Amino acid sequence: MYFKFVPKGQTGRPPLNPRIVIGSLIIKHMCNLDDRETVDQISENIYMQYFLGYPSFTNEKPFDASFFVDFRKRMGLDNMNAINEKIVAIKTKIESAQKASESVLSSNKDDDMSDDEQDTTNESEHKGRVIYDATACPQDIAYPTDLNLLNDSREKLEELIDYLYIQELHDVKPRTYRQVARKKYLQTAQKKNKSRKVIRKANRCQLNFVRRDIAIVNELLDVYQTKNLKFPLNPSQQKYLFVVQTLYDQQKQMFDTNTHSVEHRIVSIHQPHVRPIVRGKAQAKVEFGSKIHISVIDGISFLDELSWDAFNEGSHMMDYIQKYRKRFGCYPREVLADQIYCTRANRAALKELGIKLLAKPLGRPSALSIHVSPGERNPIEGKFGQAKTGYGLNRIKARLKGTSESWIASIILVLNLVKLAGVVLLCKIVNFWSFSARLLKMVFQNISYIFRQIDDSRQILYLNAV
Repeated sequence: MYFKFVPKGQTGRPPLNPRIVIGSLIIKHMCNLDDRETVDQISENIYMQYFLGYPSFTNEKPFDASFFVDFRKRMGLDNMNAINEKIVAIKTKIESAQKASESVLSSNKDDDMSDDEQDTTNESEHKGRVIYDATACPQDIAYPTDLNLLNDSREKLEELIDYLYIQELHDVKPRTYRQVARKKYLQTAQKKNKSRKVIRKANRCQLNFVRRDIAIVNELLDVYQTKNLKFPLNPSQQKYLFVVQTLYDQQKQMFDTNTHSVEHRIVSIHQPHVRPIVRGKAQAKVEFGSKIHISVIDGISFLDELSWDAFNEGSHMMDYIQKYRKRFGCYPREVLADQIYCTRANRAALKELGIKLLAKPLGRPSALSIHVSPGERNPIEGKFGQAKTGYGLNRIKARLKGTSESWIASIILVLNLVKLAGVVLLCKIVNFWSFSARLLKMVFQNISYIFRQIDDSRQILYLNAV
């Protein structure tokens, strides 16, 4: 899978071993390290080198820390999810081996079960329990305010003006009043308490400066076009220019209508793909990043959906049910979900498919006979807490859209690997006891056979004596 993006060639430096690439990503997120520190830890830790498949210890760095960006680009969200799906097959094999070991210990109980009963247990159409929930993955950006965004846009435009201006092409360099603009920005930004009137006045002032700078940049670019010169801006500078123009249009629209929301609002000129996600939590009502949907099945987490725009997970519930069927070949027996999933349409669709919804039923609370405990959803909340506090899901430090998605998928992969490691340890313990049980059974069978032979010989000797 990795060599699809890094094909082997006859010339040049050979590519890195995929085990080193994927293992480095696992070490990075499992230890919650940055890129440089991960490379340093690998070069100093013999256990990490053994995990990566090194034949012996070495002090050399495996690669430069900047290669982590290339790793995340090459792996991507789809490839990381594909690796995550492979874990399910491994876990299924381990569980089947564990069940086989348990069947040895309880062979008598299995023999008593009739063949008809075994057929009915193996041919169930609905299997397993799935827990659904969604959360936000905040990006590592400064808290966005309109005044700060306009100031950042103005400074980026001033950099573009300095880059585009050439004395041989342009007569006089246009005046940008950057010192005046900076002074007016600090007069408001450094105030401890700012009223709405003061903020609105500062936003209007920065909007005027940004509008002037955009016009100056367009005039400088027109000179290059009239003289048939090569377009001077590189792709990164073009992207910044388009983002700043879009941000100016959004801020101008909100200022004219005296509102604070607009469709596809930009909250960072460096990461324009980031969107505000309204969560309604007590700690942070709005988080800035992507929104993901997770399904937990027997302790294994699946990344069902990742979107940079806010979405209603309740309206996508039946899509998640179909993804479950695609993974396992059957529908789940039980679905445990939050209140946002429990719409009348979802209830009717699940009832039609024969899936039991473990949630608060409709009707008066006093008339309900079965109540769902809130603690039953603790496994998925624990997964969110483990990923955010232990593996860095609460602060995604990648800047590009694709690398951020790969970052999130890598954390989900680490969650499953940690869970799988515990299952393997338990399976080894069960296999050890099952092997001991089989060994003792063989010993007792041999001992009983020896005693039967002794009894038979005694009877023969007695008959001969008589």
